[in-house]
Amino acid sequence: MLKLDRLVNVLGGYGARLRLAPASRGVELRSVVVHDPADDRPAGGDVYLAVGVESTAEAIRLARAARAVVVLVREGVPGDDEALTGARDAGMAVLAVDPEVSWSQLLGVVYGLVLEGRETEAGRGPTDLFAFADTLAGELGNPVTIEDQMSRVLAYSGSQQSSDPVRLETILGRRVPDSMRRLLARKGVFRHLATSDEPVFVAPSPEHGLRGRMVVAVRAGRELLGSIWVECERPLEGAPLTVLADGARAVALHLLRSRVSADLERQVESDLVIQLLEGTADAPALISRLGLPGGQFRVIALQAHVGEEAHAAILMAFERATTGFGWSRPGRSALFGNTLYTVLPSGGEPTPARDWVAAIAHVLPRRVTLMAGVGGPAVPAQLPASRQEADESLALRAARPDGDLAVVYDESWDAILLQRLRAAASAGRTPARGPVAELTRHDAEHGTRYIETLRAWLEAQGDLAVAATRLGVHPNTVRYRFRKMTAITDLGLDQPEKRLAMIIALAAASP
Repeated sequence: MLKLDRLVNVLGGYGARLRLAPASRGVELRSVVVHDPADDRPAGGDVYLAVGVESTAEAIRLARAARAVVVLVREGVPGDDEALTGARDAGMAVLAVDPEVSWSQLLGVVYGLVLEGRETEAGRGPTDLFAFADTLAGELGNPVTIEDQMSRVLAYSGSQQSSDPVRLETILGRRVPDSMRRLLARKGVFRHLATSDEPVFVAPSPEHGLRGRMVVAVRAGRELLGSIWVECERPLEGAPLTVLADGARAVALHLLRSRVSADLERQVESDLVIQLLEGTADAPALISRLGLPGGQFRVIALQAHVGEEAHAAILMAFERATTGFGWSRPGRSALFGNTLYTVLPSGGEPTPARDWVAAIAHVLPRRVTLMAGVGGPAVPAQLPASRQEADESLALRAARPDGDLAVVYDESWDAILLQRLRAAASAGRTPARGPVAELTRHDAEHGTRYIETLRAWLEAQGDLAVAATRLGVHPNTVRYRFRKMTAITDLGLDQPEKRLAMIIALAAASP
């Protein structure tokens, strides 16, 4: 936890001068607030940056209203002894900032020290939103959950002993249960969050396992970023309500900062992954830059749809695939067109790839339809080939609406080969003449079953009895049909090459 003494010492290196110190410099700092003349809503925070304030007296007045511990004012701003006396009486420190240091630079330093310097008793890291949830819960005396705009859990406070069933299920499932979302929608909670910054109370609903909630929107400008939920049986009032409103602004800063950082990281990651998939002599070096281990990899091609809207959820899938620091994710991903590609460390077994696809499907809304293709194992230099295999596996999966979530190339290479043949046939690249073409025309004109008979015989590897059983006829019927077929076209059944060619032609013509 950052203390005032540490803040004063660090800002001293940026030209800040301590004009007034309180009795104790060991006071802890938990939040930051910046003066905004265009926003007349009350704001609170431990560190107050008096940006654009023209007098020390006014800066101190605003900082006292915000219940600040320390106020930063510009060096040279007019001040008086009476104002400093008021700050001393309030136990507030006053720091004068060098005019050569911009407010934006100071904000970056202060934000990093105060908001990113916290660490909870559970040892959560410096940029962790969980730390803020713990701090906010400590100030309010109630459990806190922070969610995004789709009701997915971003962070929650530590102790769950007093939590109601809905909160426990939300945390375990990483999102608000669908039944509870419907209840909240009927109560108009989501409509309120979309249009208002004012906290709203959700009354208890024992029959649904809901103890009661105070909820406030987290917003940047007009964009709804998420919401803060406080478990409580009665509405918050007075100071706790102000703490909650201040908390929403602090969470907005966290989410905006995280979004910018994540977008930059995603762009760099995507560029490197695309280079790998397109082929490069520097593949091992790119693997190292992406922080991936050596060995074999698989390329996963994934698409996501919502109902009849193709690719409507692909951005959502990309966001989930790239959420978190690199070390916390097994693979590296890129969004190329309407397909999400992921390079995943994987040995000969496809299980890690299947598990990865299942994990993405689990965190997406249930209305999203996911389909994926998994390429064969490849060393870094072979990733372009694995990508092509993943694309073909994805196309095969798309042709099987009721199939598994993912098609794996090395398990379905035969079906993929037949798919290639059918694609060639549909492009007019199969012979228009020959035994298969001529027998097909004869069946169409005379109602015979010669193609069916030829296929059964070839699949039975020339065994008349097995072919007859498959057709449900006597072996003599098969012999008779072959005499008739030989009169129509030269089958050449004694030549292995022609038998293979007919098998391929029949496979290509199959639906």
